[in-house]
Amino acid sequence: MTVPSPGHALSFRPATPADIPALLPLIRSAYHGAFPSSSAEADIFAAKRATEATLLAKIAAPEVVVLHVTDAASTSSSAAATAEALPPLPPLSCCEIARSAGDAGLAHFGLFAVDPARQAGGVGGAVLRYAEELAKRAWGTRRMEMTVLWMRTGLVAYYERRGYRRTGERREFPYAELYEGEALRDDLWFVVLEKEL
Repeated sequence: MTVPSPGHALSFRPATPADIPALLPLIRSAYHGAFPSSSAEADIFAAKRATEATLLAKIAAPEVVVLHVTDAASTSSSAAATAEALPPLPPLSCCEIARSAGDAGLAHFGLFAVDPARQAGGVGGAVLRYAEELAKRAWGTRRMEMTVLWMRTGLVAYYERRGYRRTGERREFPYAELYEGEALRDDLWFVVLEKEL
């Protein structure tokens, strides 16, 4: 599906296992890249944000949708490239929405990554809006929640400008679940944000 966003149109589809080699570099560059971005975590973790196995598990889970997002123009170029046996252009964003097992009206938003070179251009807001609408349409979701590390005050403010509010709940950080690395701090926990859809 193609959705307009400021300055360009985006194309959305569920990710497949074949997308993993392109999605992993996107996720790692957004969260642990070589240059600053709004989601960078290099000062917090010496660990990978995702691995092939964890991403495959999310894509395969029946109550999870991992969205693969490209420029609509690159999607049509990619179709032409396929005909000419050229590689498709990489995704510029991805995210996951997960249906809550214990609350039919709740979904969780996460694994949000935007190509650092394309941040602050409206892509992130368009992807978030699409994910919210998809959760409402597919599952009847009435509330979307997310967790953000407490020290990421700029990111919390970003989501608050988009209608999310702090619930007051604090969730512990799962240190045991870090992938191929370690946390650089021992004071990590999550702020929980929620929005009525």
